[in-house]
Amino acid sequence: MNLVLENVNLNSNSGPNSFGQKLFKYMPSYGVAMENTPEPDAYLCFIESGRTTHNAPLFQRLDGIYFNSSFNYNAQNSNIKRTYDMATGVIFQSNFNKELTFKYFGPHNNYAIIHNGADLELIKTIEKIKIDKYENIWSCASSWRPHKRLDENIRYFLEHSGPADGLIIAGSVENKLQHDRIHYVGQLTTDKLFSLYKASKYFLHLAWLDHCPNVVVDAMACGCQVICSSAGGTKEVAGQNAIIIQENDWDFTPVELYKPPPMDFTQKVENVWHCNQQYDMLSVCQKYYNFINGETNG
Repeated sequence: MNLVLENVNLNSNSGPNSFGQKLFKYMPSYGVAMENTPEPDAYLCFIESGRTTHNAPLFQRLDGIYFNSSFNYNAQNSNIKRTYDMATGVIFQSNFNKELTFKYFGPHNNYAIIHNGADLELIKTIEKIKIDKYENIWSCASSWRPHKRLDENIRYFLEHSGPADGLIIAGSVENKLQHDRIHYVGQLTTDKLFSLYKASKYFLHLAWLDHCPNVVVDAMACGCQVICSSAGGTKEVAGQNAIIIQENDWDFTPVELYKPPPMDFTQKVENVWHCNQQYDMLSVCQKYYNFINGETNG
């Protein structure tokens, strides 16, 4: 099979593109060529296509759609829905993502839910960063938009950490809360992120209505205990030992995404999403191959 990736920048380390890099690395293990030829066996399009027609079956990988009431979300979704309607099959990153999309676009007659995977082969080669200053390292990483709730990550750390614990925050942060146990390290390469995760006991990701964050999958694979919100799809990949903060159920009506509600950290619940799926990218690629090839994933 020759599979062409569409709307993927393999030179970018953003969430979707970093996942594209992992597909490009591991799909050949199943006999899939990832060559940009004019007549492939299938296309795998991330989010939305710029084409009006395809000369082979088109599969769409969705990592979320727009529902922020502060913007014209219908216009933002228009080309994503056009791609959805013409796709032979749709891959959702989480059950939350599927339910949201079905609510806005209607059900698709051919879909699969395939959670994101981690590059375990690469992770094994990375040494954890040595930080002797602290007894326990906490970490978090994101593109820090308001709904990612960095302020809540920091508040949780300050309320629950010990005096010998430190928090390391990766990603660009404009308004930094100054604290002697909180450290901002800016944008990190993939290797350095893995090195940080391997040194961390806890990984904070209290984002509101996130879909299937790659950072959580990677942190899990590096051995972190995840602390996340019940709202959205993060809990699906956070693991059985995750600390879940219960929030109000969302009925999928448009919301002001960049004005997330405050959290009540006393509302902790067990994760009902037991970690049965394989996080190894090899296993994830097999599920992609099976779906695109018309086989069941079981």
